[in-house]
Amino acid sequence: MTLVSRTKEMAKQRGLSLKLLASKAGLAENAIYRWDDNNPKSENLEKVADILSVSTDYLLGRTDKISLPSDNNKIDLKDALDNETILAFDGMEIAEEDKEKLREYARFVVEQRQRGNR
Repeated sequence: MTLVSRTKEMAKQRGLSLKLLASKAGLAENAIYRWDDNNPKSENLEKVADILSVSTDYLLGRTDKISLPSDNNKIDLKDALDNETILAFDGMEIAEEDKEKLREYARFVVEQRQRGNR
């Protein structure tokens, strides 16, 4: 699997198109599509990997293990709930009122888990 195909697969799982992913990473709209022909700059690859919450090694095909944040790099709940990447569906924006409903439900689930009510 190529760098572009892995990136595209992960972007799809996160509800992003490659163009939207590139935009969120501050890259040109079609930059990721060109990665199979021209190796990306390391800082651009890192930006994309961070948005997708995977390691650069995963995108490069050096490992098949998708890295999750370690305890040292845990995502703060507020950051996760405000992260537009997780609040999209099939690459399309979700209405702000629906986003807030999703945030409320996520807060409820986290609160229940913290209380031990799984």
